[in-house]
Amino acid sequence: MSIENLINKVGIRALHCLDPETSHNATIKMLASGLAPTFGQIEDKALQYKWGDLTFKNPVGMAAGFDKNAEAITPLMKLGFGHVEVGTVTPLPQEGNPKPRNFRLSADRAVINRYGFNNDGHDVVYERIRKAGRTPGVLGINVGANKLSEDRVADYVLGIKRFAELADYLTANISSPNTPGLRDLQEKDALGHLLTAIMEARNEQEDRLGRKVPVMLKIAPDVTDEALKEIAEVVLTSKVDGMIVSNTTIARPSTLKDQKQAKEAGGLSGAPLFERSTIALAKTRRAVGPDLPLFGVGGVDTPEKAAAKIFAGANQIQLYSGMVYEGQTLVKKINHHLSRLVAARGVANLQELVGIDNDIWADKSLES
Repeated sequence: MSIENLINKVGIRALHCLDPETSHNATIKMLASGLAPTFGQIEDKALQYKWGDLTFKNPVGMAAGFDKNAEAITPLMKLGFGHVEVGTVTPLPQEGNPKPRNFRLSADRAVINRYGFNNDGHDVVYERIRKAGRTPGVLGINVGANKLSEDRVADYVLGIKRFAELADYLTANISSPNTPGLRDLQEKDALGHLLTAIMEARNEQEDRLGRKVPVMLKIAPDVTDEALKEIAEVVLTSKVDGMIVSNTTIARPSTLKDQKQAKEAGGLSGAPLFERSTIALAKTRRAVGPDLPLFGVGGVDTPEKAAAKIFAGANQIQLYSGMVYEGQTLVKKINHHLSRLVAARGVANLQELVGIDNDIWADKSLES
């Protein structure tokens, strides 16, 4: 076993001795302090992805929810991530839901959380990112609405306006199951109203910034086939720049082994989410066509699953829960695998493989 893998294995065991939220906070502090190991970027142009004025060095990103308060952006990129998405950030700081609110289902390689957008708020996170300066990779900033907000659309607009100058791209997160009523914004009329307001806010920043900051929409996997088609229609009509598919699920597969923890309220992530989220991704790709950028999230804990997301229709992937069980070397393993895959398939760039298995996944039902 290499020293790198040994350090990774010991680190996982140590962190799993702590309760999940304490473990998460300790990881953030370790990264922010510079004490965590750095495994470096994989330098392979075949893995690069160009999106407007952005270049992603590789297709693996850290999903929102890990670095909620933008405390460890550059250290995460030094682990090998091509992009890091911070947040979700709300206008006002909020504590989130009562503890405990994070649960490991180790036998299922899964996590249930009901954090509820706990974060430091716009002012603190804005200053933290501003002081950190430019990062060595692509920075996404994920914005949301406060739990007690009287106007959630206005909260999203505030987030777009506040962070446009700092973000390489922005994400509107309407998919968390832990803020009551938030997913109602995925309904067709509500979504149209929200996206119209968000895109107008983004466009207002163009003259000041000299660029149109790309805006993505993050959706839930708990939608019907018909609802997903409606979401795609609204996204295309509103000229949103891309989508992230998907957040955690409120479903509890009957195959879960840890039935005690499975009873906890919140969003389920990790290995059991892979199938459902990949079907949703593939159906989204089919609905929006080949050109809209899609980021695939959910259940990526092996290099093979990362490749499956690409084949289903993702231009980029994101992960979070996979690192709980596989540790920090997972990013490097995925990028090495994808680099070898490109060479084996005889293509010049990974993007040529996007969607090659789309029909296999998109023909499955979300409602089964």
